[in-house]
Amino acid sequence: MSEHEFKRALGYANSAFDLLKRSAIPPYPQFYELLYTYATGVNPTLNNRINAIFRNGNTPSENLAEALYNEFLKSDVNDRMTNVSERMHARIEAVHEAIDSAMTTANAYSGSLQTASGDLERDISPVAMKALADRLLSETRRMQETNIALEKKLEASRDDLASLQRDLDDVRRESMLDPLTKISNRKGFDDGLDAAIAEASVSNDPLCLMIVDIDNFKSFNDTYGHQTGDQVLRLVAMTLKSNIKGKDLAARYGGEEFVAILPSTDIEGAVIVAENIRRALQAKQLLKRSTNEKLGRITASFGVATYCAGDTPASLIERADRCLYAAKHAGRNRVISETELADILAKAALVAGASAA
Repeated sequence: MSEHEFKRALGYANSAFDLLKRSAIPPYPQFYELLYTYATGVNPTLNNRINAIFRNGNTPSENLAEALYNEFLKSDVNDRMTNVSERMHARIEAVHEAIDSAMTTANAYSGSLQTASGDLERDISPVAMKALADRLLSETRRMQETNIALEKKLEASRDDLASLQRDLDDVRRESMLDPLTKISNRKGFDDGLDAAIAEASVSNDPLCLMIVDIDNFKSFNDTYGHQTGDQVLRLVAMTLKSNIKGKDLAARYGGEEFVAILPSTDIEGAVIVAENIRRALQAKQLLKRSTNEKLGRITASFGVATYCAGDTPASLIERADRCLYAAKHAGRNRVISETELADILAKAALVAGASAA
């Protein structure tokens, strides 16, 4: 974790603990998660609800915090996963029962055949022969009926399991999406970056990471409200997604920060992609839908880093975050890559050396 990211996370944590203390809510993990999420602003609906409570002169009580946690953070994804698991378990049990029944019938049929074989080795009367043939025919039909029933159950199970697999895939996809922007969430990004680094380490193909931060988003949000802020977040996500291709992955990293994983892209290509996104954002005029009031233009700062042999996700993120931090300090609304940052630091060192001399 970079120093910049650490300070940001620490600020969110301090805000969460301050709210817990002011509201006299026990610092249980679920309540900390609730107010940490509120501090980050990643769940606009939750923030609107809590802001309304504060506007009415109230503070979240323990009971209210429990209700808010259950409504907003106790995801139904786990419930749906449990439901799929239970349905799959029931279907597998039904298959086992059908197979056990078929095995019992098969064993009985096998025993009848062995008995009939022994009877045939002895001289038996025509009447006994007819009775034996009738019995074997009856048991053969029962065996056929059992096999047909088993085939039907297995066919139904195959269809059910295919449906369950689709449901499971849907739940998995939903668990990887940010509900506001409809691009990948932090979990989707973490998994995607792990996979991209693993592939790059084997293929030796280039890999770049881009971190995007909306400039002055907090003041914009405070001035125009959360609904307009949500509009900005969706616009940035759409612009980011529309400017990447193929195996590239766009994700919401947290709050007003976004990331893009760019496999098979070198640092020069990644800077071009970042510049295209920066210009596309700057070119958009933001309007308030209810009044058509012009709210100005959106700008964002970009940090771009490239994968090096031995990099971990944390080390690659840290270098990209350092570039982003430099872009912010350089005046915002610009792209800084590792290459440019190295040049900036080298020039700064030369200036410092000359001043010292």
